[in-house]
This record gives sequence, C-alpha cells and structure tokens, in this order.
Amino acid sequence: MPATNKEENLLKTQLHKNFDTGNFKVGAPILKQILWYFTDVIFFKSRLMPVSSVLVALLRLFGSRIGMEVRIKPGIHIKYPWKLEIGDYSWLADCYIDNLDQVKIGKNCCISQQAVLITGNHNYSRTNFDLMTGPIVLEDGVWIGAAATIGPGVTLHSHAVLTMGSVANKNLMPYSIYQGNPAVKVKDRVMKA
Repeated sequence: MPATNKEENLLKTQLHKNFDTGNFKVGAPILKQILWYFTDVIFFKSRLMPVSSVLVALLRLFGSRIGMEVRIKPGIHIKYPWKLEIGDYSWLADCYIDNLDQVKIGKNCCISQQAVLITGNHNYSRTNFDLMTGPIVLEDGVWIGAAATIGPGVTLHSHAVLTMGSVANKNLMPYSIYQGNPAVKVKDRVMKA
C-alpha cells in the first residue's frame, strides 16, 4: 500500500547501534563484566549449581548486597549483580531480572518462576529510540506471582501482591492484590497469624 502524503512527512524511527543511552552506566569495569558473563553462564543459566548458598556467595562476590538466609534458585537471570540488593529471608525462583538500573528487593519477598523485572525501555517518541531506565523497588513482604512482569520505575509497596501473569507498570499500594494487564487492584491482602 503506498504511503500517504501525511505519512511521508512524519519522522521515522532510525535504529542504529549508537542510540542515546542518557545517564546509563554499566557500573563495572570490562573485566568484571566478562567474569560475570562466564560465571552467569556456568553457575546460573546452566542450572548445574543447585545450592542456593553458593549462588548467593557468587552474587555477593560480584557486588550484590544480600541479606541473611536468602534463597536463589538455579536458572535465574541477573543482568548486573552489582545493581541488586536483596533483604533477609527473600526467595527468588528462576526469574528474569534485567537490571540496567537498581533493583531493591526487601525482606521476606517472594519472586516466583518466570517473573520478569525490567528496569529499561526505549523512548518510542524519539527517532533514535533512546534508552530510558528506572529503578524497581519491592518493599518488605511483596509477592510476585509466576510469569508476572514489573516495568521500569515501579515500586511495589509493603506486602503488595502481583498475581500470576499480571503486568505492573505503575506503583502498587501496600497490602493490596493486583491482577491483569495493566494490573489493577482486585482486593486487599488480609493476613492471618
């Protein structure tokens, strides 16, 4: 179908290697990045290391700040461990943490299988498709259901729940359960002893 005159006058996306990354910094020297790449492939992505304490020790070695008795499952993806903080007693299954920006996970949080935390996106209103990043914060007691997704710049407040397969692109209120795409509050989280 031929382009209309109006379409011919509009700016077009120009994807190329040298897009604007704004203030983004990897945050580690190239040698550390290379060492992390091979450590990640051998110990995390291969699933050959099922011992959580070893995975936690490796993450700490690469700069993650991790509390006591944190459980990390094999198969987890962590882009940059030096941009990751995890509080005491939290559990992380084989989730995907693409942390171009900081990811802070509080105490007693649970991130279920195949959940995705993405701190970066592209500015679709710019011809260069520039990079935009924003930190993700999970306050204490948050639960991310299996295959749920959290976008850049989102905070899940204390004890919020994002249900299975849901997408959070805005902050979630404390002690609330969110569902859907985009996630909306469906009820309060009422807890019993």
